Amino acid sequence: MDHVEESEILAAAQRYYVERPIFSHPVLQERLHKKDKISESIGDKLKQAFTCTPKKIRNIIYMFLPITKWLPAYRFKEYVLGDIVSGISTGVLQLPQGLAFAMLAAVPPVFGLYSSFYPVIMYCFFGTSRHISIGPFAVISLMIGGVAVRLVPDDIVIPGGVNATNSTEARDALRVKVAMSVTLLTGIIQFCLGVCRFGFVAIYLTEPLVRGFTTAAAVHVFTSMLKYLFGVKTKRYSGIFSVVYSTVAVLQNVKNLNVCSLGVGLMVFGLLLGGKEFNERFKEKLPAPIPLEFFAVVMGTGISAGFSLHESYNVDVVGTLPLGLLPPANPDTSLFHLVYVDAIAIAIVGFSVTISMAKTLANKHGYQVDGNQELIALGLCNSTGSLFQTFAISCSLSRSLVQEGTGGKTQTIWLTTFVSSLFLGLDYGLITAVIIALMTVIYRTQR
Repeated sequence: MDHVEESEILAAAQRYYVERPIFSHPVLQERLHKKDKISESIGDKLKQAFTCTPKKIRNIIYMFLPITKWLPAYRFKEYVLGDIVSGISTGVLQLPQGLAFAMLAAVPPVFGLYSSFYPVIMYCFFGTSRHISIGPFAVISLMIGGVAVRLVPDDIVIPGGVNATNSTEARDALRVKVAMSVTLLTGIIQFCLGVCRFGFVAIYLTEPLVRGFTTAAAVHVFTSMLKYLFGVKTKRYSGIFSVVYSTVAVLQNVKNLNVCSLGVGLMVFGLLLGGKEFNERFKEKLPAPIPLEFFAVVMGTGISAGFSLHESYNVDVVGTLPLGLLPPANPDTSLFHLVYVDAIAIAIVGFSVTISMAKTLANKHGYQVDGNQELIALGLCNSTGSLFQTFAISCSLSRSLVQEGTGGKTQTIWLTTFVSSLFLGLDYGLITAVIIALMTVIYRTQR
């Protein structure tokens, strides 16, 4: 008999005995729920709340200015190269996205660049996530554009408009004013929610809910860009069933499509799709992904200028972008009573998208994010940015988040979110999805 068998026999022969009192169910419940209550006078509680110590001051500073915590611990030699490469790649990607998302927001393209600059600086000081990219986001831009088009439609009559050019410029100026007002009110709402510690609502924004919402948002973005791809002029729709109306409008005018515009769009699409596959296949050999978006912008600009696409083939172009930054301006607060419902929806959607991505990346890299501080950071980014004529921003989600599977056990929630957000609009769709998610949680808890 070997040593292993002897050890197994010895272990099998050993016994231990436990001696404890017998508990009935009522006694056990009483013991489990029994807590030692420490009574404190009101004076002691007030003294503890208003006592000022160096540790308490330091914790408050760390809470409201997270940069003071992570910047002194920054490992320069270890992090600087990766941060530089990541910053350049993100900045290059932000350029075409800012221009495109400004069109979704129904404001001139240059305002997308403004919205890519000021909020990023603010979030660097007040945000708790180390990895998310703050700036214009398609969903928020669509919601801003819906408000701007509703209050300043395409066929609005501008007093004093002499010709079409002046009328268009005046219309765009009014839409910028609306976007600034919505952004300021959105920032105020987010900041107040953060101060009131409403970040806990993030636990009700489940993963399938967010994924279904972003998938529907991708469909909204796609349908809103169809008229630019085909080069047709259609009315801009917003609200319930807007995705259906805009698609039907493009299909009805497809006989008037601009072949040159479609060709340029498909060529750029092929470049981006092929570049994505190239980066994915050779990601282990490449020091950093090739910024195909930047080359697409350079190539498109070169082709447009070299072949005079706008003058010769009537292809819509961004045009000349003004140099420099605009001086600060006060948003028009008199519009608040017209946009407060939209501002609430934008504030909630922007926060839900940001906290979802922030939590995902934080769990992956082993740190925590604070939902309340994220609300405060977004509020400061939007409210301060509105003074420099930016529109509301959020976290930019990667396409992989939309395409990733949701799992077989949560398709009730995902399907409801997708369908409601697709046909009811992004604001009403999110409200409906949250209600369905809460009902699902309650049902599962009761069962």
